[in-house]
Amino acid sequence: MSPIGRLELVSDGKALTSLTIERDGKLPFDAFAENGNRVLDRAAKQLDEYFAGRRRSFSLPLAARGTVFQHAIWDQLRALEWGEVTSYGELGLGTGRATAGRAVGGAIGANPIPIIVPCHRVLGSDGRVTGYSGGNGIPTKLWLLEHEGILLAA
Repeated sequence: MSPIGRLELVSDGKALTSLTIERDGKLPFDAFAENGNRVLDRAAKQLDEYFAGRRRSFSLPLAARGTVFQHAIWDQLRALEWGEVTSYGELGLGTGRATAGRAVGGAIGANPIPIIVPCHRVLGSDGRVTGYSGGNGIPTKLWLLEHEGILLAA
């Protein structure tokens, strides 16, 4: 459980491979028994600390599946500090593809480890909150941004 709903963590035993935020009361592996391991226990502990306001960064082994371009975007997201935001354009520039806004958006939407790979910290170029595929969408993103003290213009 978390302030934004139930979270589902998946690991290959060596690294965290996905984090899903409950949507409409459902998680992908609800029908399966819960199995823990060191990676999952460590991730759960760090997420509890994050939601309690005692952790501002994560130190976990990650093994997200994705393309080279997706990994380039996710690496930039992981470099963001607590309370720091970026834009789709800035992420595109970071990969040398300044006009790749749609591809950047696709990489962000495909992020299998939200919160830990903080895709909620991406705003439109005008500073507006754009979509969010985790949990309940934009309300979940707004909660995460507010939790990190990111104030948005009305």
